[in-house]
Amino acid sequence: MLTVQSITKFDEQHSTVLTIGTFDGVHVGHREILRRLTKSAAALGLKSTVLTFFPHPRMVLQKDSDIKLLNTINEKANILGQLGIDCLIVHPFTIEFSRLTATQFVRDNLVNKLGMKKIIIGYDHRFGRNRTANINDLRAFGSTLGFEVEEISAQEIDDVSVSSTKIRKALENGDVLVANQYLGYAYMLTGTIIKGRGLGRQIGFPTANLHIPETYKLIPKNGVYAVEALLNGKRVHGMMNIGFNPTVADDEQRSIEVNFFDFEADLYGQEIQVNVLHRLRNETKFESVEALRQQLMKDKENAIALISK
Repeated sequence: MLTVQSITKFDEQHSTVLTIGTFDGVHVGHREILRRLTKSAAALGLKSTVLTFFPHPRMVLQKDSDIKLLNTINEKANILGQLGIDCLIVHPFTIEFSRLTATQFVRDNLVNKLGMKKIIIGYDHRFGRNRTANINDLRAFGSTLGFEVEEISAQEIDDVSVSSTKIRKALENGDVLVANQYLGYAYMLTGTIIKGRGLGRQIGFPTANLHIPETYKLIPKNGVYAVEALLNGKRVHGMMNIGFNPTVADDEQRSIEVNFFDFEADLYGQEIQVNVLHRLRNETKFESVEALRQQLMKDKENAIALISK
């Protein structure tokens, strides 16, 4: 899949079937829309293209917005590529861009720069300065500028919004199984392994400290989780702690630490993706380091039992 960082960088030699949206999570509610996109593009011999924006419009238009997203841009791109999308355009969202008129947005950008021959869009989609234009305006543009408009029904749009809300709430509550059910895949955390203080190694559970630079990424509720990752080409299971290490450190900043089972290698500096499979328990402050070690042994047993199912 081709990923382009701006509308202006798209090769207009390719005509497109387009859809527009945040597609955060690229979850099961999005899949039917994307299936229709790829099917339509294939039938017409055009490029299936997703136009999305970053930063998220709410981050720009609502300065106090603390919205957390289910995917980083790279995660979203990887999932869309796996679903057969030909091109992802990630356009920078700015105040200036939000002030484009509907004509400037549709004619100058979607048609002239993206070669749009068809758009698949929600019944409630609004666009242009102050979001004053709607799907009826889009159809009027289509009749004069030569593109087709396919409407996504209210039911499908509701499925998308309900799924996104449920996924976020589930992760905030630590309910990984519900989140993964709505996502259609295991929730992922992607980051770089950085050096920690080695406290886990001292009690027999060495951990890889995961640093996620994207502060907008939604981190699940503090606690201990069963996880998996692809490390040096090998699928490895483990358990992950999200929290403040109250027994051994009582940190001020939340950390993400993963103990991989039956795996020894230097991962420092590597970017890895950790898939979150099950939640084992809350993060707890134990009376002693030995009590923590005993609990970690039980956590490992529980994780292995859940994963083996």
